[in-house]
Amino acid sequence: MGWFKADPKLVEQGEALAGRATPIVPSRPHLVLGTSMLPPYPENSIVASFAMGCFWGAERRFWQLEGVRVTAVGYQGGFTPNPTYEEVCSGRTGHAEVVLVVADPLQITYAELLQSFFEGHDPTQGMRQGNDVGTQYRSAIYTTTEEQAELAARALEAFGAQLAAKGYGAPTTELAPAGAFYFAEDYHQQYLEANPNGYCGLGGTGVSCPVGLFAAS
Repeated sequence: MGWFKADPKLVEQGEALAGRATPIVPSRPHLVLGTSMLPPYPENSIVASFAMGCFWGAERRFWQLEGVRVTAVGYQGGFTPNPTYEEVCSGRTGHAEVVLVVADPLQITYAELLQSFFEGHDPTQGMRQGNDVGTQYRSAIYTTTEEQAELAARALEAFGAQLAAKGYGAPTTELAPAGAFYFAEDYHQQYLEANPNGYCGLGGTGVSCPVGLFAAS
């Protein structure tokens, strides 16, 4: 998965690849959950997007959570419409590799999804996760509501303090409203279910992120 670059920088909008009008659309249901990856999603669902490095392992982390109805991997946070995996990995689309999560709020909260996000990777590494180097591997939270944005900001501040207490640097997590989500190609969806021995570079810091630190009303 790693595309090694020295000091990768985000592409400027005017220099991004042109992309295309035709979207990539999943051709099958979710391999683990059996649900459609396509909208519309069940009414009142939590819909959230997280970037935490290689999306193969990140997706598996979320589909294992009770209350998650749908996960899908794709590209978000950049400029190029309907990009391909190769284009995203070139660093010339501006997108991050993300996991789209659709969850039942009666079974899991957005705060608990944030907890899994922060504990599942090292958000202090800038444009990389471990040996995976590139702008597509940056840490990011793309929010779909004002409430998500407020909670994510509190969580980022609280977890940053936890990291500092353990000797880590400041988190570099991007926090922004969710723009267009572009599905990745079929072979990326639930990749580690189809390929149980496949590559997973996901690794956390070992620092806990208690929900009570940021989710108190």
